[in-house]
Amino acid sequence: MTDLVHDHVDLSGTYGSRRYFRKFENIMQYMLHVAGVMEAEGKLNPDEVNILTRYAAKLNHTFKALGLKYLLAGRETGRFFGALTMDVRDSGFPVAEELMTMANDAQRAQRLLEDMAPVEALKDQMVQTILSERKVPTKLQFSLSQRLYYEELAKGDLFWVQNDAQSQWLGNIAERRRQFRLHWATYDSQVNLPVIYMMEVEDSGRIGLPKDQRRWPEVQAHLSAQALGGLKLLTIAKGFDEDFDDLHPKRLRRFHLGPMYSHSYTRQAGPLRSVLAEAKAPEGQDWALVWTEEELVSDRVVAQKSGWFSTVEREVFALDPFAANGPDLGATRQERSIILPQRVFQVLDEKQPAGFASVRKFVVSAKGRVLQY
Repeated sequence: MTDLVHDHVDLSGTYGSRRYFRKFENIMQYMLHVAGVMEAEGKLNPDEVNILTRYAAKLNHTFKALGLKYLLAGRETGRFFGALTMDVRDSGFPVAEELMTMANDAQRAQRLLEDMAPVEALKDQMVQTILSERKVPTKLQFSLSQRLYYEELAKGDLFWVQNDAQSQWLGNIAERRRQFRLHWATYDSQVNLPVIYMMEVEDSGRIGLPKDQRRWPEVQAHLSAQALGGLKLLTIAKGFDEDFDDLHPKRLRRFHLGPMYSHSYTRQAGPLRSVLAEAKAPEGQDWALVWTEEELVSDRVVAQKSGWFSTVEREVFALDPFAANGPDLGATRQERSIILPQRVFQVLDEKQPAGFASVRKFVVSAKGRVLQY
């Protein structure tokens, strides 16, 4: 059982908290460069890159909002406000409860903003306090940070614990046979990691899926309920196939973003811990981000009896019997990747720890370029 007392830690120091958010802001930008490299290789098409970019942008907005909320963590503001809680063992990301609290704050953001002093008024008061009282206006700084936090929430476009499925039309295969790409995302509360899903489906229904007022809400609810990191892709795809007779899942992918390792912030076990310790990288370069892509594709279609006189299509999915976990992987393939600064990569390359030979490595140079090794 997870020991939350030791695995979840509050970032109570002001500078440590700010460095943490700057680190993630940079990592999200590097992730976009990685998506560009994968597009150039043909592993992602432009539409798929656009989907991943949108979710990365949502994550960036979420981290920006949390950074504003906890901008003065550890400072005496006259009000007890707490500090960001992060998962130092499983993910290196904020715990899911932070996003849940933020969702509640977002519902009342507009009302709270109406009762708060405007930004310019708060800045004027800060200047007056500095000139007349000759002290740091910490309480006013806190009020301004909360004003900016709620303004960020009011803008929307953030990454929530559940991000409902959206659809993208890919074309018509035949009469009453359409093809869609569905995508949705979740913040897995078991391991505190963002997870992105993409599914390509063929629709043989009478009304196109996104316009079907009966099926579309059911599909969104079904996919959200099944968006659990502990479920195999095979389980998710077969459940979807069996629950919707006129929707045929042809390809399902899942992207686990994380864990994030940092010698300064996390306590994960494994070879990356010793690599980061030995690298002794300077501030801003003391990290490594791992992510995993799983893919399940349909191998063929079989007809299955439904009722007395009709049949329905059922997918038979291709599994990789030569994968590390054999058929129990529950996917056609799985690929692990890692992105890390150049100095950390040099130590990793020298140590050659077991298990990293098959991991794709994306290295951030001193000038911010992302190269694959």
